Amino acid sequence: MVMTADNLIAESERSLAARFRRAEEIAEYNQEKVLKAFQACRVALRHFNPSTGYGYGDEGRFTLGEVFALSMGAEAGIVSPAMLSGTHALSVALFGLLRPGDKVLSLSGIPYDTLRGVIFGEGNGSLKDFGISFECLALTGEGKFDMAGAEERIKALGSGLKMIYIQRSRGYELRDAFTVSEIGEACAKVRALGFEGCIFVDNCYGEFVEKEEPCDVGADVAVGSLIKNPGGGLAPTGGYVVGGKEYVELIGKRLTAPSVGNEVGSYAYGYRPFYQGLFLAPHVVGQAIKGSLLIGRCMQSLGYENFPSLDKTPADITRAIRFDTAEQLCAFIRSVQEASPVDSYVTPEPWDMPGYDSKVIMAAGCFVDGASIELSADAPVKPPYTAYFQGGLTYEHCKYALKKILEKLLPVEGAK
Repeated sequence: MVMTADNLIAESERSLAARFRRAEEIAEYNQEKVLKAFQACRVALRHFNPSTGYGYGDEGRFTLGEVFALSMGAEAGIVSPAMLSGTHALSVALFGLLRPGDKVLSLSGIPYDTLRGVIFGEGNGSLKDFGISFECLALTGEGKFDMAGAEERIKALGSGLKMIYIQRSRGYELRDAFTVSEIGEACAKVRALGFEGCIFVDNCYGEFVEKEEPCDVGADVAVGSLIKNPGGGLAPTGGYVVGGKEYVELIGKRLTAPSVGNEVGSYAYGYRPFYQGLFLAPHVVGQAIKGSLLIGRCMQSLGYENFPSLDKTPADITRAIRFDTAEQLCAFIRSVQEASPVDSYVTPEPWDMPGYDSKVIMAAGCFVDGASIELSADAPVKPPYTAYFQGGLTYEHCKYALKKILEKLLPVEGAK
């Protein structure tokens, strides 16, 4: 009997029942957590109102930061449409906290491609240009933190070490995202070594995937994008910063100006999509996680290596899938675009995307341009040929897209 897309999907759903229940349990827990944050901050209709000019006394802006902070286990927060992407939010935060001569140690290897120019660029206003050193500690062979190496480097860098940096998600690396538990263990070990500076986490793609967030387990600052998980598919743009009050205040002085900090900032279009997106985020993230598990199981059944392992709930919303050739890789990305609600008729082609060192092909038929919480896929077109699949506002859309992908793969594979 020839295996059909419908049969493979049904079989995979049965095998994933326990994993699905776990994802739903986490979504329910986080939904209650976010709801209680809204209630504690006394969110009202007036907080959705637009503001103009300086934005002095903008209750919507202030309260939105408080709701994000409380939802993510932090003391304070900034949520701003003026932060144009995750990379921009991270850049603002790094420049807000670091000063010439400071040293940073990354425990998670080299940061994501678009941050490399921010950190190592020459003549472009990078951290390097401002005399800030950024050292990257390689991961172990298993893709985990090298805490023995970290101990050695922390002692060697001495008092000049001002920040420990952790990137939660894999970026374009073939490793699992770090769990909140792993981040918490690293924070505890770093503190035990006497480090008193800032522990900084790039939280992109990881929000609400687990019951805890990095600031719950010892991180001082966590930063991310609103067109990923915490925007719930509704936020039209923006980024967030949460963490200790003193750190958030310093970052605010970089976002605006040292003389005014977080006292200014207006948004003429109103804040409702940001509040409502955050409220929906736990459910939407749960849908994306179930979609990730389903495509992972089906692709594994067809012999395609993919990450993370299917024996546990993922630690972020992305899934890496390996292909043998550039042609296979691009065909997969195009299949995702074909299954999109927006621009389904468009054929993605590799292009020189700003901030990347190789051509990138991207499927993003999204309501919010480039939103990674919506069903999307992208890949650098270079060996090892790996597609990064993420998002899905509804499980049903993930399932539909997977069916379209499998209808192309199954005849080629001759799966039975």
